[in-house]
Amino acid sequence: MQFCANKLDKKDFFGKSDPFMVFYRSNEDGTFTICHKTEVVKNTLNPVWQPFTIPVRALCNGDFDRTIKVEVYDWDRDGSHDFIGDFTTSYRELSRGQSQFNVYEVMNTKKKMKKKKYVNSGTVTLLSFTVESEFTFLDYIKGGTQINFTVAIDFTASNGNPSQSTSLHYMNPYQLNAYAMALKAVGEIIQDYDSDKMFPALGFGAKLPPDGRVSHEFPLNGNMENPYCNGIEGILEAYHQSLKTVQLYGPTNFAPIVNHVARYAAAVQDGSQYFVLLIITDGVISDMAQTKEAIVNAAKLPMSIIIVGVGQAEFDAMVELDGDDIRVSSRGRLAERDIVQFVPFRDYMDRTGNHVLSMARLAKDVLAEIPDQFISYMKSRGIKPNPAPPPYTPPTGHTHHTQI
Repeated sequence: MQFCANKLDKKDFFGKSDPFMVFYRSNEDGTFTICHKTEVVKNTLNPVWQPFTIPVRALCNGDFDRTIKVEVYDWDRDGSHDFIGDFTTSYRELSRGQSQFNVYEVMNTKKKMKKKKYVNSGTVTLLSFTVESEFTFLDYIKGGTQINFTVAIDFTASNGNPSQSTSLHYMNPYQLNAYAMALKAVGEIIQDYDSDKMFPALGFGAKLPPDGRVSHEFPLNGNMENPYCNGIEGILEAYHQSLKTVQLYGPTNFAPIVNHVARYAAAVQDGSQYFVLLIITDGVISDMAQTKEAIVNAAKLPMSIIIVGVGQAEFDAMVELDGDDIRVSSRGRLAERDIVQFVPFRDYMDRTGNHVLSMARLAKDVLAEIPDQFISYMKSRGIKPNPAPPPYTPPTGHTHHTQI
């Protein structure tokens, strides 16, 4: 909304008034709660205030006919602002936009009682009014947007020999290692947003049979043509299998994996699909410059990256990629949105060894930023959700009532 005023009362002894407005929403019990203050426009009786945005809930709690009270004051340096007058309106009135209905007389009752010839203390005019719908993550999911989940696992030698119990990849028959735990924690929640439950699972930093070439994007199931695994259990199985066949090596390169998922994301930018890449790694990244470049490019695409750090390494580089404090940049280009969320797995290990709790906490924090990252992509592209299909009703026919 934007407002201006005309011929407000002059309150200052020297010069004109310095007007500002205060908006109040009325509550169920007849009291008023302040919900917006405009800036002060100095030394004028005909101010034009800056446009402002306010949630409909804050203005009238979603009740379009509820009274909105507006007070106009003359600002004073010492905080004893002089009351010029007030008027009331409602969301329904304001929503008519700029019209003769939205010119308001600013009234000062005390002054009116004293002065016989009093007309008003000026007028306030609505200059513009627009309403924007804010969509939620679930509006898009209901409208059919698919979340594509890809997992990438670090097979570099710094993880330690998988056959030894000190290794982060150690296969203990009785409990999950940190990789499996992180994968399960995040995957079991994300899988509910993916209708076919088929997930590409990749590894990086290993030497592959038969010729020992080093790869930074190999399918865990060994099938180049079809890296998809069936559900989280399928990924865990492929992960266990690949530990038996590949040789842990290095270096720790992220860029090939990020670019791999970005190629898929680049192919569907209409809002029908969104890609989430989970990278589980033990550490120090070798291709920082290339990875930053890949992230800056990916930030334009419908994708988010989750990095879970396992083990005891220093994760300084990961914190930098996270971009919460300083947005990631590459060769002078800033990422257009923050798409990386990094968490160190050790911060979530429950002291009592309650893995269920650790995994729930991890999943919550890791997935916390995804809806906002998702919305920021859709918003920046002007993509609205499709209407949700009608609720499912079972086919009518002979219904058998079972007594329970």
